[in-house]
Amino acid sequence: MNWKEVYTKIFLKQANISVTEASLKEYIPLWWQNTRSKDFGGLRLTDEGLRFVTEDLKLDTYDIPYPANFEITTQVIIFLDQFIDCPYYMGRNGITVTNEKKALELHLFSGDIRKYGLIKAMKRQKNEDD
Repeated sequence: MNWKEVYTKIFLKQANISVTEASLKEYIPLWWQNTRSKDFGGLRLTDEGLRFVTEDLKLDTYDIPYPANFEITTQVIIFLDQFIDCPYYMGRNGITVTNEKKALELHLFSGDIRKYGLIKAMKRQKNEDD
């Protein structure tokens, strides 16, 4: 299942915009950083996507600041793409998520999404080995 398309359809319906192939082609690149079709992950919002979610849909969002001297690397972005299963936005000083449970998990890691991704990856590997 392509969650990006599912979320886009829900967002369009909630905004009273008709859900058509044309509207999906218009809004997916407008709202999502990665427009490739994926079965999981890839739910990073663009600036316009975050604005739409917060201002037009008025969804609750949760801001988690990065730790001091945190560096965003390619590996961090890959971890987020794989392990954040709700729409999220990466800002300069922190990450914004649309899921309260995910926000709590990230707060438990003090916003260090690199450590969060490492733990999730190790847990996934352990489950595959069992």
